Amino acid sequence: MSLRLLVVEGNARAAREAHQAGFGKTPSQSYADILVSIAPDAVCDICLPADPGANLPNGRGLEDYDGIAITGSALNIYDGGEAVERQLELARAVYASKTAFFGSCWGLQLAAAASGGTVTKNPLGREIGIARNIAPTEAGATHPLLTGRPAAYDAPCTHLDVVAVPPSETIILAANRLAPIQAAEIHHAGGVFWGVQYHPEFTLTELASIIERRAAPLAREGIFADEEQGKSYCAELRELDRNHERLDIAWRLGIQPELLDPQMRLTELRNWISLKVRPEKSRRGRA
Repeated sequence: MSLRLLVVEGNARAAREAHQAGFGKTPSQSYADILVSIAPDAVCDICLPADPGANLPNGRGLEDYDGIAITGSALNIYDGGEAVERQLELARAVYASKTAFFGSCWGLQLAAAASGGTVTKNPLGREIGIARNIAPTEAGATHPLLTGRPAAYDAPCTHLDVVAVPPSETIILAANRLAPIQAAEIHHAGGVFWGVQYHPEFTLTELASIIERRAAPLAREGIFADEEQGKSYCAELRELDRNHERLDIAWRLGIQPELLDPQMRLTELRNWISLKVRPEKSRRGRA
């Protein structure tokens, strides 16, 4: 029997369409394709809770899925509004369903806020492009989510917000200089969430499409000297993604091997599917 996975799109329509215009897919479509690449027996549905009136596909219940994953988002928890509140309500329902639960970036922030945590703008500023020197905590060093990760690693990222105060039942699994929680396990209402502040699902090409779209404001923030430098950076990311033998680019941009090898880059998603989703499917008698 196929794995039944649900990908929850964190973005409202305008941000989805902008991502699709630059990359060719919405974030949720891209995320679903990555999950199927890891688990070819998976069938992925997509839901759009930021949109008014959005429902689960095909009238399914959350318990019908073997795993539920939440994408990143251009939204901010602290801004509130109906698009945020609908997603918080959905996250609480996912916890209560006890379905295997995962999230990247916004997904971590949403799961934390839905279970009593606090999300704020990062006082240390934006982290974009590559999250450097992520280090597992003592708990993370032996946690199944990070199985295969070394004592320090890099990962694709783009975020301005962080989980500043974790929910009461949180195990912090990894951190770096710019984010006190880069990976975590959260328990709430009988459910368990695994998530990361970075984006293991992003290829360098998808990352480049996001950064290029924001090159002008990033230049104004001082991330790049000017917009053209930002576009040049994105062009090199794309070229390196096309040709991993371009060690000159990898050296110049500081791109580590774990960003070029899909097996390494997708570590957390692979671990979630093999160590959380499949066992839960079996426990529910759907193996």
